[in-house]
Amino acid sequence: MNRILYLILLALITVSCSKSDDNDNNNQYIPNVTFDTGNLVNTNLPQYSQLKYANNHVVLNNNYGINGVVIYFAGGTNYSAFELSDPNHPLSECSTLSVEDVIATCNCDDGNSYDILSGNIQPGTTGQYALKRYYVEVLGDIIRVYNN
Repeated sequence: MNRILYLILLALITVSCSKSDDNDNNNQYIPNVTFDTGNLVNTNLPQYSQLKYANNHVVLNNNYGINGVVIYFAGGTNYSAFELSDPNHPLSECSTLSVEDVIATCNCDDGNSYDILSGNIQPGTTGQYALKRYYVEVLGDIIRVYNN
């Protein structure tokens, strides 16, 4: 009896585990691209030094991600990195996001906007998708951002 219960629980756990999350939700607008900044983002370099201080961000050009990547440092060990393409528009010139403070906004007529700390949709944004999150790894003064 215990063995049957164990097998049922194991099966339920296995079925309930999934690799997908909100950022891998088959968004037709954001293709999955592979990139790795490696040791490019070094906070000892002047262009990245603001990432040593909480509530600052850096934008990486479009050599990373699709239209670039924003890295935000919230303090402590809390870094986030997101794609700078509006996830609720087909890729176009206006779907590239501009960052001001903690809000990334598209240049299309609807002005969709997103929080760069969490990636969440801001009020008034049309569409269902949050920003595409990328992986962040901190190794001393190096901040590695990647997607595989």
